[in-house]
Formats: sequence, C-alpha cells, structure tokens
Amino acid sequence: MYDHRKLGRELGLFDTDPLIGSGLPYWLPDGAIVRHSLEEYIRTVERRAGYRHVYSPVLGKRELYEISGHWSHYSDDMYPPMDLGGEQVVLRPSLCPHHAVIYRSRSHSYRELPLRLAELGGMYRSELSGVLGGLTRVRCIQLNDAHIFCTLDQVADEAAAALELIATAYRAMGISATRYRLSLPGPGGKYVAAPEKWQRATKLLIEALDCSGLPYESAEGEAAFYGPKIDVQVTDHAGRESTLSTVQIDFHQPEQFDLHYIGADGDKHRPVMVHRSIIGSVERAMAQLIEQHGGAFPAWLAPIQVIVLPVSEAEDGVAAELAEHCRTAGLRAEVSAAAGGSLGARIRENRLVPYQFVVGPAEAAHGDVSVRLRDGRRLPAQPAAQIVRRVGELVESHAGRLWAD
Repeated sequence: MYDHRKLGRELGLFDTDPLIGSGLPYWLPDGAIVRHSLEEYIRTVERRAGYRHVYSPVLGKRELYEISGHWSHYSDDMYPPMDLGGEQVVLRPSLCPHHAVIYRSRSHSYRELPLRLAELGGMYRSELSGVLGGLTRVRCIQLNDAHIFCTLDQVADEAAAALELIATAYRAMGISATRYRLSLPGPGGKYVAAPEKWQRATKLLIEALDCSGLPYESAEGEAAFYGPKIDVQVTDHAGRESTLSTVQIDFHQPEQFDLHYIGADGDKHRPVMVHRSIIGSVERAMAQLIEQHGGAFPAWLAPIQVIVLPVSEAEDGVAAELAEHCRTAGLRAEVSAAAGGSLGARIRENRLVPYQFVVGPAEAAHGDVSVRLRDGRRLPAQPAAQIVRRVGELVESHAGRLWAD
C-alpha cells in the first residue's frame, strides 16, 4: 500500500497550502475528476435504492444543536458560534439535525415509510492540529450521509440493506473492510442517558449484523452520543485503522425534534431514525482509494480512462478523431502525440491509464485499434467503434476487471 499524502501530491490529485489552513485540502483537476466520479456513483446507487436527495445549509442556529444534543455532548468538536443579527449560528458538525427538521416540515403517513433522505453535504469539525493527517482527518468534511425515517419493525431490514449497499460500493471501489465493529457506550458522561433506548438500538444492530452474516467485534466507548453504531473499519498503509462507513440507530433525535407519522390507526407515532453513510467522508474514501490502488484506480474512477497513442505523426489526425469518438461516448480520453517521444516512452508515461489505444499505419488504414491494458495484456486489432463501445460498457458497469476474462 502507498501513503496517500505523498502519492496524492505526486499524481496531482490534491494539495494543501498554509495560507488556506491546516486540515483544509484543495483538489486539483485530476483529483476533482476522481472525486466527482465517486460522488456521482454513490448518488446513483442511492437513487436506485429508493433514496431521495436533499440539500441543506452548512450553518444552523445554536438552538438547533441544543435540541439535537450536539451542543451539550459534542461542543468540544464544534467551532465557536458566530453572532449574526442578534442570533448565534454555528458551522454544523453533522447533517442529522437538518434532516430531522426537513422530515418534520410536513406531515407523514405510515404509507410513506421508510422515508430515505440522502445528501452529500459539508460539515465542519474543530480538529486539533496534532491529529490532522492528509485526507483522513480534516476540518472541512464532505459526507455521504443519509437518514432513514421508519417504523420500529422496519429498522433491522433498513440497517441490513445499508450494510449491503456498503459491500456493493466497496466491491466497485476495489477496497476491503478490515472488520466490522459494534460500537457501544463506555464510561463517562458524553452519552445520552436513556438505557432502555440504548438496549433496543443495540439489539436491532446485532439483528442486522446477524441477518447479513457479518462477523463483528464489540467496542465500548466508540458509540455516538445518541446511540450505538456499526463501524466499518479500514486500514491505511501504516496499519492504522479508521472508520470509513457507519450504520447507526437513533431513538433520541426523533424524540428531541418531536417527529411523528400518522399510523394506520389514525394516531401519531414516533419514527426511528437510522443514520447511515455508505462511503463515509469523500476525503477519507479518497485516501483509501489512493493507498489501495497506488493511483491505478478502477477504470470508472480513473482521471484518464483512455489514452490514444499514434505510432507516428502520420497517425496524429486519426488519433485525435478516435479520442473525440471516445469523449462523445462518455469516456475520458486524451491523445499522447507522437511528438511526445517514442511509443515505448509514451506507454510507460501513461502506465496508470486503464486503456491504451495504439494506432499505427495498418490500424489507421482499416479503422482499427490495438489495445494495451494497464495490467499488461494486449488485445488484437479490432474495429475502433467496437472497442470504444466495449470499454464504455465496462466502465459503466463499475466492474473491477479491465476486460472480460
């Protein structure tokens, strides 16, 4: 595995600057492409799974976080309030209070549940300088977050479905979970005092884990302040473990915000709130991707998916047309012109690109292309349109393989 802090800069994916501040990385064009592809993938996966996307502001009144419990249990990790027009507003440390307010903005029937609200939203944590590190610990976080409002008998199934989505996303990203952790409360006063709710939530999470057939380890002191959670742990290049994805069950905030739905009996009932994050923060997911793949990302994530290599300057025009054909088909393609050096040198220079399309005199004359795959395999010359279509299908499928075996 690789150190994402070093490799990410070498590959021109992201960087930092003291003038912007510690823990506040900025994204360069190639890194922005990978990040955008990851964000669009997870939005598509969520839409197919029945999630509805929302947007909410990164600021909120202090009162919002007093109601949610963040102010009393989590204020050490929050930025100080700002005085605006006689009100105090705060950079949000999480998205759940906003989603609770969105839910209660209108009445809901039991027929609408489960209601799954998702957002790729920014949040801010007042991290100490000593714990900041590359993309894994930052102060401005883009979180793949969602909150499922459901009935009690729907909770375990929703949690299990979230675990399945996490497994699907990890397969597409080509990364692996180190272990699953059931995070429970520990000694101290940082947790909401509601023993019965903690017991119910823990039992439901265990049911979801058992239903999914996942081994897990319990860890005291790692729960959120409002409830237990399943943490999906990953490991970096140095063997350090961190949490990437989570599934949480929350009886606390629905009560705090007085959330309800109208049941089949016509009465008001309290929903349960399931928090879940499939890929966690985009920053930490990117760090894991860089370290796992060393810059050789799965084809659907690669900044450049196809590099067209004319053998000589005589094929430059045909190569440019082929690259444009690829772009029209939705592929990220560029030309490495013959003037850039020998064919071998240009092949080595573009070794991280999944597909290398070589165009020599014979290919140009017949409308063909020879393909070199990043893993070293070479395919015989085939019609260019056929190759472009096949590569497009492989990229669109988010498959881990470069070519059908």
